[in-house]
Amino acid sequence: MQDAAPNDETTPTVSRTRIGLICGLLLLASALNYLDRQTLASASARIKGEFDLVNEQYGDIEAVFGYGFVLGSIVFGILADIVPVRWLYPVVVISWSTVTAATALATGYQDLLWLRLLLGMFEAGHWPCGVRVVRSLTRARGRTMGNGLLQSGTSIGAVLAPLIMLALLTDDIGSWRPAFAIVGGIGVFWVIAWFSIARSADLAGDTLQRKQATPWRVLLQRRMIVVLIIVCLINTTWQLFRAWLHLFLEEGRGYSETQTLLFNSTWFAATDVGCLGVGAVVLWLCSKGLSATRARQTMFTVCAALCLTMLSLPWLPKGWILLAVLLFGGAGALGMFPLYHAFTQDISGKHQGKITGIAGVTAWFLVPPTQKLFGRLVDVTGAYDLGLAAAACLPALAAIILWIFWRDQPDETSPSEA
Repeated sequence: MQDAAPNDETTPTVSRTRIGLICGLLLLASALNYLDRQTLASASARIKGEFDLVNEQYGDIEAVFGYGFVLGSIVFGILADIVPVRWLYPVVVISWSTVTAATALATGYQDLLWLRLLLGMFEAGHWPCGVRVVRSLTRARGRTMGNGLLQSGTSIGAVLAPLIMLALLTDDIGSWRPAFAIVGGIGVFWVIAWFSIARSADLAGDTLQRKQATPWRVLLQRRMIVVLIIVCLINTTWQLFRAWLHLFLEEGRGYSETQTLLFNSTWFAATDVGCLGVGAVVLWLCSKGLSATRARQTMFTVCAALCLTMLSLPWLPKGWILLAVLLFGGAGALGMFPLYHAFTQDISGKHQGKITGIAGVTAWFLVPPTQKLFGRLVDVTGAYDLGLAAAACLPALAAIILWIFWRDQPDETSPSEA
């Protein structure tokens, strides 16, 4: 059976060179998105010390980012289906960049709460915009690879964040602040590049998809429910890994600040391998006769299995085996996202922004309370291991749900997109 790709026949022809350039911009936007986001995590130990924060308060700061992301997912999910993405995208990027730069002026806990709320709201707009662009430029079998490029940028940004922090940190209090100002300023250059490279004609597929006669009930079909449950589970795992890895290594296992920052970069590089690797393997599996759906399900299961290796964390002391397990778990955790985005792109082109936005809301449904709970658990037990091991189990549940409830063909009630 062939996987549904309703808009494939109406996708306008865009040269591979143009697609490559635009996908490069998507990668860079994702890199900026996570560079801005991870700068706080890279300075978390310094910020906790300067503002005298306990782990539960740091968990609150991470949690409020999630609340902002939920709000932004709703707002920008709707806007992405109304406003041409060529204009909406740069507004989103320049907005979150401004908030990041303003973080350099934070004076305490309350400032950080408000700034992270705004950052989450504007960063949420990146995904409805980016996923719409990928869908307008690619066909079903190539979407996982296109999404992989989009998602892999997050790893690049996260690799750079600790390196930038490492280069700027000194023994002086507040030496973490210049990193936020520098990182925030980079967004201006991306906006200039976007308007220089992305032409309206290149994104004509986005315009065609908006005109498809797809009713709202497509958002109520079983496929939509499945992707909402899946993203809720895998994003909770990813956000916990991302936010607490630095403190787990430095405070939980006794690595130095320099060692922790360097390993963080290595860890995010491994997650990048996961993103690009799943896209390449899906293309290979499709060339061997598997449908796009079956290839994606297979790779999703492989990624979930990699996450399960982190169940061993409570028994692993400081050393190379511990670090290897963290690398495998990270590659699996982020590698599921290009696959998830590909499943959402099979639902509807016209409503892609709303689908991504609604999924963004669901994705962060569990994250804020679990971030706070994680911090409280660490304050009580003094250990990060149990929380990380528990988070590693959620993708396996998502894989089971995907195999049971996602069909290789659209639901019988799904409207066809002409």
